[in-house]
Amino acid sequence: MNRVLNYVKSLFLLELLQGLWVTGKYFVKPKYTMQYPMEKIPKSNRFRGLHALRRYPNGEERCIACKLCEAVCPALAITIDAAPRASDGQRRTTRYEIDLFKCIFCGFCEESCPVDSIVETDIHEYHFEKRGENILTKEKLLALGDRYEAEIAAARAQDAAYR
Repeated sequence: MNRVLNYVKSLFLLELLQGLWVTGKYFVKPKYTMQYPMEKIPKSNRFRGLHALRRYPNGEERCIACKLCEAVCPALAITIDAAPRASDGQRRTTRYEIDLFKCIFCGFCEESCPVDSIVETDIHEYHFEKRGENILTKEKLLALGDRYEAEIAAARAQDAAYR
């Protein structure tokens, strides 16, 4: 009986007619166009956008130069150089660079960081005007972290239950 039913369905092209019905139904509905700069779609707090380096509340940078983010990056977009600090001998980064042309925004760097130093913000509106601006240096990353620390902390607090 099942074979006969499948044969009848294929003979009358019922699946094709069902698909055409759905297409026709949406074809006559009024369309809605989002006016982008004025209207924005709400984003998830897990959205992965531009990177930032965070600091501790006392102003010290969090990155301990463990190089886990560099090791886990599948696109090899992160470059880190480290040296001990002269003041207390703790190991810190001297060079931290992310090439945004190589980065695939997978979030592995953020997940591998043991001190929650590198994060991906919800910034998705950025552009480059000159050659070399695609490289985010340590200073640029720290400046982004300082500027958006309140938003980063709020998104992390909202997402804490899922980590």
